[in-house]
Amino acid sequence: MTLHLYNTLSRAKEEFVPVDPDRVTMYVCGPTVYSYAHIGNARPAVVFDVLVRLLRHLWPNVVYARNITDIDDKINAAAQEQGVDIGVITDKFEKIYLDDMASIGVTAPDIDPHATDHIPEMIAMMEQLIASGHAYAAEGHVLFDVPSFPGYGGLSRRDQDELLAGARVDVAPYKKDASDFVLWKPSTPDLPGWDSPWGRGRPGWHLECSCMIEKHLGRTIDIHGGGIDLVFPHHENEIAQSTCAHGGDTFVRYWLHNGFVNVDREKMSKSIGNVLLVHELLKQAPGEAIRLALLSAHYRQPLDWTDEGLERATKMLDRLYGALRTLADIDADPAAEPDPAFLQALSDDLNTPQALAALFDLARQANTASAPADKARIKGALLKSAALMGLLSEDPEAWFAGSADAGDGPDAAEIERLIQARKDARAAKDFAEADRIRDELAVQGITLEDGAGSTKWRRG
Repeated sequence: MTLHLYNTLSRAKEEFVPVDPDRVTMYVCGPTVYSYAHIGNARPAVVFDVLVRLLRHLWPNVVYARNITDIDDKINAAAQEQGVDIGVITDKFEKIYLDDMASIGVTAPDIDPHATDHIPEMIAMMEQLIASGHAYAAEGHVLFDVPSFPGYGGLSRRDQDELLAGARVDVAPYKKDASDFVLWKPSTPDLPGWDSPWGRGRPGWHLECSCMIEKHLGRTIDIHGGGIDLVFPHHENEIAQSTCAHGGDTFVRYWLHNGFVNVDREKMSKSIGNVLLVHELLKQAPGEAIRLALLSAHYRQPLDWTDEGLERATKMLDRLYGALRTLADIDADPAAEPDPAFLQALSDDLNTPQALAALFDLARQANTASAPADKARIKGALLKSAALMGLLSEDPEAWFAGSADAGDGPDAAEIERLIQARKDARAAKDFAEADRIRDELAVQGITLEDGAGSTKWRRG
């Protein structure tokens, strides 16, 4: 199967050919851990989790790194406000982030480098850039000399005026050019800092990723991913400093960026109060439903998040788990592979809407198949395909039962007791009582499904 990915650098869909088929490398910009992650932060985590699952299906060895930014002005501000060390803030919110991502099915990367563990590498890269004439020291700062790199702006395709406006740069008097960006800045005694040849200070955000990529993945990597908001200035600056530090070597071969998440067609903003935290959404819906909702649109397109969309995702999973439930007495064919139509869709620049359509076609086949061998093949293909999207990892009965501590409706034990009471009423031909019990459960959000010799139930 040939994989095609849309490369932001070329503005075209390209066949993906790794530098080394035995070591495919991917880096994704991770969280700045100073607060709870919102649904927009979750989208790249989910999108690139799907991509790494696909890469691992197609190649024998994939090395995936996703960083943790644990030094930043927002972190410093939160620590000062609370009167604690930055480590108290970063440790707390890193754990929350990882727990929240795990709840929506995001697997841990192979490497999760932390910025503060790479200060020596940052100092070394700055020294290289200064020595080669691409950076300079000024008033305790180290700045990248943008005019020294003719390729600057190639990723974002902006002219100089647009670059300045987009970067919202501070035209400080110590800058040689208004577009020059900070690699290192001085720290006052009340701020975190590290000793350097230019005085006590701390790194600029852009420098961190370049150094972590070089240390853990190499000078040239296959894929670099992140949200569309990172194209400029963050990724543009990464290209400049890494290319110049490495004598012109290609930094990244394929740049991938996911679109924004809007809420009810409006951009998320604290000022209008529509920022949706993953931590809170997990109290409203299963993590798998949140994940599917994030995958319901093509990753490069904007995603409009709505309550209706989340409910629709839950019902879609009901259908898929329902198909698995019909195959409960069938062992999946161990030799099964992902469905060809599904794999073709996913290999076409992660076309998740088309891939989901293929999953539902498999579900329809599961509901109509009669031969045991066909059922085993379909079940195997459905599970193998869904796994590449991080879906259908639960037992169907557990899915339909929902969380016992969800707080909405009776727990599983009470439901089973009422189902047995209804069964006893029907056996005694007390159909009025049986109907009353069904209606009572329905009011509490429990749907009963009578089958041959048994009654299944689900929430919703």
